[in-house]
Order: sequence, then C-alpha cells, then structure tokens
Amino acid sequence: MNLKFLGEVYVTLLVIVDPPGMVPVFLALTGAMPSRQRMKAGTQAVLLALGVIVGFAVAGQTLLDYLHVQLPALQGAGGLLLVLVALQLLTGKTDEADQQAQTTNVALVPIGTPLLAGPGAIVATMLFVRRADGLDEYAVIGIGIVLVMLTVWLVLRFSGGIVKLLRPAGIEVLTRIAGLLLAAIAVQLIADAVDAFVELYTAAHAG
Repeated sequence: MNLKFLGEVYVTLLVIVDPPGMVPVFLALTGAMPSRQRMKAGTQAVLLALGVIVGFAVAGQTLLDYLHVQLPALQGAGGLLLVLVALQLLTGKTDEADQQAQTTNVALVPIGTPLLAGPGAIVATMLFVRRADGLDEYAVIGIGIVLVMLTVWLVLRFSGGIVKLLRPAGIEVLTRIAGLLLAAIAVQLIADAVDAFVELYTAAHAG
C-alpha cells in the first residue's frame, strides 16, 4: 500500500471537509433534537457524503460530461443551497412540524451535501482518481475517503456534550452565528463559481 498517497488523500480531504468547522453548523441544525435523533442525523449525513464522494470518484466526470455540466455550475448550485439554509438559521424559520422528516432533511441538506460532500471534496477526489495508477491506488483513495468520513462521524458523534454545556439559549446564539458563517461560505462558493466561469469564457475566446 502506498502510505504516502494515502496520507495525501486523507489530509487533503480532511482539510477540505473541516470536521471542527462542521461542529457549530451541525449543533445549530440539530441542537433541539434528542440525543438519539442527533446521532442518527450525523450518521445519515456521513453515509450520504460517503456515497456522493465515492459516486463522483467512480463516475463523476462521465456524469458531468453527459449532462454538459461544468464543475463551477456544481459549485454555484452548492452555494445557492447554503444560502437557503443560512436564511432559515438567521431568521429562525425552520420546519418543526415533523421531527422525523426534519432529522432526515437536515442530514441530507445541508450537512451531507454540500457541506461534507461539497464541490471542494468532489473535485479533489476526482483529481486523485485521475492521478491514480492501477487498482492499488484506486483502493488507497477509497480507504482514504472512508477514513475521512469515519473521522467526521466521530467528531459529530461526540459533539453532543457541547449541547449540554450551551443549553437552549447558547444553541440559539450558535444558530445565528452558524447562519452567518453559512451565508459567508455560500457567497464565497458562488463568487468562486462566477470567477471560474469567467476564466473558462476568457480561455475559450482567447483560443
């Protein structure tokens, strides 16, 4: 096994996914849930992110080519999704009618994607796949992705202790802060997508 390549995959994806940075958003979205539902949401989010990243690693470029979608479009879509969630957090208008549905929705969007399995993680994985030489290195990429998701799951799993310290008032403050952070991330994603489109347009016309 190429341990150097494994370390590169693990560290790169871990930095992009940023588990410590995920904790405030995760707690803001799940702080009002019972402990068991919070754990379930974390597990669902990690499994979804794992599936999305592996899926793009296997067939991402083929799928994007077939749909005539460029990576900046994927990035912009992720930014728009985060804008919607950020507005909910900032205004406090979340759907609490069905707690079970809320748990699933939060796990899928925005935690599972685009926060965990976002454009950055997807692009990095696709680049690693392009570099890989043979089945051994493909396996190394797969192991690296699984290890990153396991790390994320452990961080989310033990973030529940923070909820007990913060109490409802603290969770309310954290929710507003997380909404502001998400809005900033969303604007950055959209700005990067626009910048990438401008570069592609300029390069196409320069050629």
